[in-house]
Amino acid sequence: MKVLDRLIDADAFLELERLPEYRDREYELINGEMAEMVAPGGIHGKSVLRLSGYIFIYLLENDVGEGMTENGYRSAVDPHIVLRPDVAFISHARAPKPLPDGLIPCMPDLAVEVASPGNTAAELREKAAIYLRNETQLVWLIFPQKQRLEVHRQDGAFDELGVNDTLSGEAVLPGFSLELRELFSS
Repeated sequence: MKVLDRLIDADAFLELERLPEYRDREYELINGEMAEMVAPGGIHGKSVLRLSGYIFIYLLENDVGEGMTENGYRSAVDPHIVLRPDVAFISHARAPKPLPDGLIPCMPDLAVEVASPGNTAAELREKAAIYLRNETQLVWLIFPQKQRLEVHRQDGAFDELGVNDTLSGEAVLPGFSLELRELFSS
C-alpha cells in the first residue's frame, strides 16, 4: 500500500521511518514510493524460519558470506529503492565491514521473498525484477501454499520448482542444495 503522494529517495525514507507515526510498521521504498509491508502470517513465518535454518547450517560449514532475515537493503544503483527481503545472503566480497546496524548499503547477492496472504505472484515477480536490476544475482520466490518456488536470475533465466525438486544455490551459494519437500513438509 502506497503511503505518500510524492516520490522520495532513500535518505528521505530513512528520516520518515524515524518519525513516531511510521515507527511501529515496516516499509519498503519501491521506485521512490514508500510502501507499507503486509503482515505475513504463520505459514510465511514457518517457511522463512525453515529456509533460514538451512542457509544458516550451510554458512556454518561454508564461510562465504552473511545470511540475514528481515534486514533492509539500500540500492547502490537507484536511490529510490530500499527493500527488505525475508531472507538474504551477501558474500564476504560485497558485504560492508563492519556490517551496519541499519540498512545495508547495497542489495544482497541472494534475495528470498516468501508470499504472504496479501501478495500476488505478479507483485513478487516485479520485486524480483527490481532486485535483479539492482545487483542481486539470484532471487527465490517461495509460494508455500502452492508448494512451489520460482528461481529468477540476473541473466533473465527463470525456473519453477515443485515439492519434488531440488533447489540449488548455484554460483551464489556454491554447493548449497535443498530438497524442497524438506522446506514444504508439514
